[in-house]
Amino acid sequence: MIDAGDSPLVSSPAAPPTVVLGTRNRGKVREIVELFARAGLRLHLVTIDEIAPAVELREDRDTFEGNALDKARQASLATGLPALADDSGLEVDALGGAPGVWSARYAGEPCDDHRNNEKLLRELAARPDGPRTARYRCVAAFVDAAHARELSCAGACEGVILAAPRGTGGFGYDPLFCVPSRGRTMAELDLADKNGLSHRGAAFTALARALAAQGILT
Repeated sequence: MIDAGDSPLVSSPAAPPTVVLGTRNRGKVREIVELFARAGLRLHLVTIDEIAPAVELREDRDTFEGNALDKARQASLATGLPALADDSGLEVDALGGAPGVWSARYAGEPCDDHRNNEKLLRELAARPDGPRTARYRCVAAFVDAAHARELSCAGACEGVILAAPRGTGGFGYDPLFCVPSRGRTMAELDLADKNGLSHRGAAFTALARALAAQGILT
């Protein structure tokens, strides 16, 4: 269980609202907790594995928004709690926007960051004259099935794919994704810096603001 912090946006109830995170990616959990603490939305966040470890979170839609909303719906319906989830991925211009929604499974199942990165480098090596420009995209979703409430917000971050990985932080394609304004890869940034400019940071910050503006979870 994770306390996302006290909020200047809301009054101080005896206990903050409990919200389940519809993800099993521990890297995402760390980022989301930090983002909501930064946004000042006072929540008690729990992971799906803490309260409903048997629940399958399916990702079979062809859009980031569809997958994010589906995972949040599944988590909310299974637990009876409001839920947060996201779907995100990498779009590489030289590959026509691939791997896109298939980013986590780019090299097949089971999902493996190292194999995904190796496949990406192989695909780009086969297109030496193609652009190395790319972007991370994310859609963050909130679902409260008990009250028929749903919200989603999107974010993006532009970058360039390097020829070799750099850095040991982050996850996914972070060691290859260089942010031009920083001259560093996502894997070389600390969590606060990454969240300040990342696709997930933009999406969840927008979602936190939308929830606060509409008085949801307050």
